[in-house]
Amino acid sequence: MELSERDPEKVLARFEYPIRRIEKGYNNRTLYVNLSDNTIQSKPVSDEMKRIFTGGKGFGLWLLWNGTGKNVKWNDTENEICIACGPLGGTTLYPGSGKSIVVTISPTTQSVMDSNVGGYFGPYLKFAGWDALEVQGKAEDDVIIVIDGDKGMVRIEDAEGLPTDTHLLGAALGERYNKGNLRSISTVSAGSGAEHTLMGCLNFSWYDNVRKTFHYKQAGRGGTGTVFRDKKIRAIVVKFSKMTSDINQPSDLDTLKSGGRTYTKEIRTLDPKQNEMAKIGTTHLVTIMNDYDLLPTTNFRFGSHRDAPNLGKEVYRKKFHPGFDGCWMGCAVACSHTVKGFVLKTGPYKGESVWVDGPEYETIAGCGSNWGIFDPDFVIEVNFYCDTYGLDTISVGTSVAFVMECYEMGLIDENVTGGLDLRFGNREAALEAIHQMARGGGFGAIVGQGVRRMKDLFAKDYGADPAILQDIGMESKGLEVSEYVTKESLAQQGGYGLTLKGPQHDEAWLIFLDMVNNLMPTFEQKAEALWWFPMWRTWFGLNGLCKLPWNDIVPEDNKATSEPAKVMKHVQWYAEFFSAVTGMEATPDDLIGMSERVYNLQRIFNLRQGFGRREHDTLPYRAMGPVTTEEYESRQDRYDEQLKELSILDPAGKSTEQKIKALRVYREGQYEKLKDAAYKRRGWTPDGIPTVEKIKELGIDFPDVLELVSKYQ
Repeated sequence: MELSERDPEKVLARFEYPIRRIEKGYNNRTLYVNLSDNTIQSKPVSDEMKRIFTGGKGFGLWLLWNGTGKNVKWNDTENEICIACGPLGGTTLYPGSGKSIVVTISPTTQSVMDSNVGGYFGPYLKFAGWDALEVQGKAEDDVIIVIDGDKGMVRIEDAEGLPTDTHLLGAALGERYNKGNLRSISTVSAGSGAEHTLMGCLNFSWYDNVRKTFHYKQAGRGGTGTVFRDKKIRAIVVKFSKMTSDINQPSDLDTLKSGGRTYTKEIRTLDPKQNEMAKIGTTHLVTIMNDYDLLPTTNFRFGSHRDAPNLGKEVYRKKFHPGFDGCWMGCAVACSHTVKGFVLKTGPYKGESVWVDGPEYETIAGCGSNWGIFDPDFVIEVNFYCDTYGLDTISVGTSVAFVMECYEMGLIDENVTGGLDLRFGNREAALEAIHQMARGGGFGAIVGQGVRRMKDLFAKDYGADPAILQDIGMESKGLEVSEYVTKESLAQQGGYGLTLKGPQHDEAWLIFLDMVNNLMPTFEQKAEALWWFPMWRTWFGLNGLCKLPWNDIVPEDNKATSEPAKVMKHVQWYAEFFSAVTGMEATPDDLIGMSERVYNLQRIFNLRQGFGRREHDTLPYRAMGPVTTEEYESRQDRYDEQLKELSILDPAGKSTEQKIKALRVYREGQYEKLKDAAYKRRGWTPDGIPTVEKIKELGIDFPDVLELVSKYQ
């Protein structure tokens, strides 16, 4: 049904705006929607805002900072959801240019959360007229926000009669608003699981003209979907159908075309020789992580398993539907894959044949090996239900793994789980817990609160040992750990513990560089990496870009360069990309500077929320070393040798408990030293707070920022 044909009583608010050409990657305005009073407004984007915050995550962070006050809670009316792309986003001539960034106050961490996601929504939002979308307030009943970039119209509509779960809702919205061109529609939605848990994700769609179905990517981390549903948003729809290759109106189209061709040619030449992302996505990581003892198994106790190949790339190579369709137009990596005609075995859609997007590595590891389950079809079913329910597979995976270990250790029992036999390997119980999450009932409602809250509950209500819960509960800052075993990687321990939003891999994914390629063997190199890599990886989120083209397909001569971990040839290409679109000449160092401004402001935002200090940059000990006797003895030769080589303890004649204790003192000490070095390199105090000098150097010395930070100097 065409937008103008909607029943008048279904339209709660309407806002018309002039459609205008993008200027060098920017629309120079953002869209504000308040659902409490149905206000819709346009806000200007100044040159200063672009200079300091660039776009994407930077714009979202700045809008949220100004739109909220001190200690705002995730479910306060004041909280916002901000979605933005970035000046380079939507470039069809350059690989990996279709990302969106969601920024909000998180239900799980109570602080700032940003989550990146593919799909067409971010680019379409910009092309429809807006550099960012800022949604505040709460509706009384479920609503849809519709942004029609063809007509220059924003509407808030009643969502009555629409389904809740994403695979049904996305199709219904496409049918309602497409006007003969499903490819012109992209939606953001969350399902029933997002309503009833704190780990809800957002699904961003795009339509596959070849397979005739909608696909979805997830903004997974930190409960963005939970905030979305708390505001009673059923979906956001954007429509844009006038795509051209020069739609971003770049400053130098010829340079952009030339650079895009070069990068695309490299990917198409080297990807088949390297990781085969275009055929198997990220599933290649399963066997690599298993080979290097980094694949999480049974709640991160172990890093490998003999049955891991059952979840590996050769299995999914056969299950993925053939053909290519990346999550944005023109991306040569094309790592998005799908399973066709999967018949569901459980749940409300049992017996139905569905398309399943993925699974990717994090889902396979989190909801497969980490549960002691090595059945690829089981993982596909979990993948489908988590997506359509709007549940983050990383938080679901790590939370259920924690519950399974607690159950096997006797810390909880069937009286607590409502009869669910949540042993490692129990497929039926694990899936039932997920269905309960979506229904908001049974033990699943407890699992859906996440690891941090379960630790408190199990200790207070069921008498479980809080020290053990702390050691094995794989979360930090309230966010569940993503799927890598970090016991032997101090660099990745820092990559998890020193992140702004909690232990995820998109800020500082150092495990591969550290453990597989051995590119940072010294302590100093690890500390330096914890400055450069978070700054560099943040830059992708400012501009609407995917990180995979940067370091998952590398030049053939990369190992011979002076800094192979950084893939500097590609970094230079990105500097040229930025310059060609925006007209602002940039070097690789300039790109890092863009990120430093936003990164430090986010740390200060955390401080305003009551966090952002050294005491919050903690990790459960299992992320650092073996907690149980079984863990230690499974790798006894390794650990005994370390005790001797590092002069920690002579293991001869010592009990396993004595050796665990000695190793723990050493490793926790190393982590604290790493904190000191990383804070110093970042220009922060020993308590982990940006110094006034650093703030002034970066040009983010706004009065309210200085007032806040000065209290802690």
